[in-house]
Amino acid sequence: MPPRSKVGQLPAEVKAWLDQALIENNFSGYELLSAELAERGYSIGKSALHAYGQNFEGRLSALKMASEQARAVVAAAPDEEGAVNEALMRLVQEHLFKLLLAEDGQFDLPKVAKAVAELGRASVVQKKWQSEVRAKAQAAAEQVEKIAKKGGLNAETVEAIRREILGVAS
Repeated sequence: MPPRSKVGQLPAEVKAWLDQALIENNFSGYELLSAELAERGYSIGKSALHAYGQNFEGRLSALKMASEQARAVVAAAPDEEGAVNEALMRLVQEHLFKLLLAEDGQFDLPKVAKAVAELGRASVVQKKWQSEVRAKAQAAAEQVEKIAKKGGLNAETVEAIRREILGVAS
C-alpha cells in the first residue's frame, strides 16, 4: 500500500488554507506554496503539491460542471414532483456504497454514517412532500370536477380536466 499523502495528513486549517491558495493562484505557483508550507513547519515538495492540486482542480471542475448542468436541467424542465432530488439521493447512496466497498475500512465512519442518516431523513421528507402534493392535486381535481359538473360540462370534458390536474397522460 502506498504511503499516505502528506497533504492528506495536514491539519484541517492548514489544508483549508492550501486549498484556498490553490484556487486563488489558479492551481499554479507550487514552489511558492511548498516554501510557505515549509515556513509553517510542513515539508511537502512541489511535485506532491502539484499532484494534489491536479486532483483537486479536477474535482472542483467536475463539481462546477455538475452545478451548471443541474441549473440548466432545472431551467429546462422544472421538477415539481422532486424526481431530480430523488435521483440525486439515489446517486449519492450508490457512491457512498461504492466508497464503503472500495476503501476497505479506510474511511471516516462517523462522517459516512452521518451522510447516510441525512440521506435517509431527506428521503423521508421528499416522500412526505410528494404525498402532500398528490393529496392537494387530488383534492383540487375533485373540487374542479364538482364545479364542472354543476356548470353543465359533459363527463368527457370533466375527466379531461381531472387528468390534466392529476398529471395523468391520456
